[in-house]
Amino acid sequence: MLEVFDHHEQVPPEGHMKKSDREIMEILEAFDATESAHSAAQLAGVDPKTMRRYVAARDSGRPVTGPARRPRMLDGFMPKIEDWVEQGKGKVRADVIHTRLVAMGFDGTERTTRRAVAAVKAAWRAGHRRTYRPWITEPGLWLQFDWGQGPRVPGPGGQLRTTLLFCAWLAWSRFRVVIPVWDQTLPTLIACLDATLRQMGGVPSYLLTDNAKTVTVDHVAGVAVRHPQIVEVARHYGCQVYTCVPFDPESKGGTEATVRLAKADLVPTDANLRESYGSFAELEQACVEFMGKVNGRKHRETARIPADALVDERHRLHMLPVAPHTVALGQTRTVNTDQTIRFGSVRYSTPPGLVGAEVWVRAAGDELVVVADLDALPAAPEWVAGRRGLAEVCRHRLSTPGNPMIDLAHYPHHPQDPDGSPRVPQPRPRSRAEAEFLQLGQGAVSWLVEAAAAGTVRIRSKMAAAVELAALIGTDAVDAALGVAAAAGRFAEGDLAAIVEHQASGATNADLVIADESHSAQPGTAAWANFTTSKEHSS
Repeated sequence: MLEVFDHHEQVPPEGHMKKSDREIMEILEAFDATESAHSAAQLAGVDPKTMRRYVAARDSGRPVTGPARRPRMLDGFMPKIEDWVEQGKGKVRADVIHTRLVAMGFDGTERTTRRAVAAVKAAWRAGHRRTYRPWITEPGLWLQFDWGQGPRVPGPGGQLRTTLLFCAWLAWSRFRVVIPVWDQTLPTLIACLDATLRQMGGVPSYLLTDNAKTVTVDHVAGVAVRHPQIVEVARHYGCQVYTCVPFDPESKGGTEATVRLAKADLVPTDANLRESYGSFAELEQACVEFMGKVNGRKHRETARIPADALVDERHRLHMLPVAPHTVALGQTRTVNTDQTIRFGSVRYSTPPGLVGAEVWVRAAGDELVVVADLDALPAAPEWVAGRRGLAEVCRHRLSTPGNPMIDLAHYPHHPQDPDGSPRVPQPRPRSRAEAEFLQLGQGAVSWLVEAAAAGTVRIRSKMAAAVELAALIGTDAVDAALGVAAAAGRFAEGDLAAIVEHQASGATNADLVIADESHSAQPGTAAWANFTTSKEHSS
């Protein structure tokens, strides 16, 4: 008679199912054929308890392969744990729950409680997770911008100052613009927006940004109140300004990703091994290189190069106004021929290339900010570095009448060095003989400058002699000798040939100039001694 196994009366304990898939199939087939755990165990070559365990797991709907969960001490307390997690909205601490469980009679460890609470929290978050609808953008609609903390660079006074990075991107083409600035004021924002729109070549329908004070002045019943001047700016360019929803990744995540990417590449950290910037111009150049890199490679989401996608998106952008919005930029000034402007009866210098141009000046704290329209310049100076539209060109400390603020770095080709010392003249050949001499090398240049300063006579003939000597023995040897002669002050006839011969012998240059205090050019007194002796004899 077959042994009938009642699965409801004899439920074996749960454990780990360690048999292979083939062995499990043989066990279950043997039981289905005999319907007796003892007989099936003999056929399959396993223990009857193993047979009962696999059959019970199959009939109860549990997996017969892999690890199975054993009964736990917390099983009786799980409904209470789930109630506490729900009451705490998934934030209740595990140690608090463990204290309450101990008071209820639980004698397990805190580690057991923490693992159970973590599993319950994960299940609670899965049932209360916030879902988002993907933001499907259209070309020509949305431009997002935000601010990020930039690196510290030397400011107008030479001290290190913190900068800000204005980061903007077109939501459809993923074209990014990063502009370094000194502050986050409304005039700076207007200048950055104008420069961004002119670099993109058009105006989108909407500008989306965070709720900064330069954009949102107040919130009434949860509704953002726009800054009046930013509304005027948007009306001037033909777009509307919107602020993003707080904690909404679809409306804010794009610009935050742009800011994060720009900071990771531009701000010196241990991760990118970037060195500190020596000037604000170096930071501007780094931003230009960063934009060229991110806009010239394929974007992961769109699988297109942003610079190429911008060409297609420009067909959907609005036309840019010819004149930028300059109401909030300050007062207008014209740059004089000495590259200065006057503000409050004080002269302030400006970078080269702005003579005759109209600029805007305003006082920002204790500084004077100068902004120019780079597109209106007749020729783009070297320091522009590909920028367009309104841009801050310089800033100075506010001064008083009679104390002009002149930055000597604004006059790079002036004969006076920034430290006040005379600039060393740079020879420029005007004849074939001069060109042949200067082509010998840097030693010839140094010799000419030092010889002219020393008032050397017959310089041209000595230069011609040096060229002839170089044709005989080689240019390198003569150029090295000229450098030594310039350093030693040897400009007489035959000095160059003597130095060449001296170097050819392998001697050092230390004895070319003798500076010995025991040696004197004053005549001796030996002749006076003879004169005295002859006088005594005559008397």
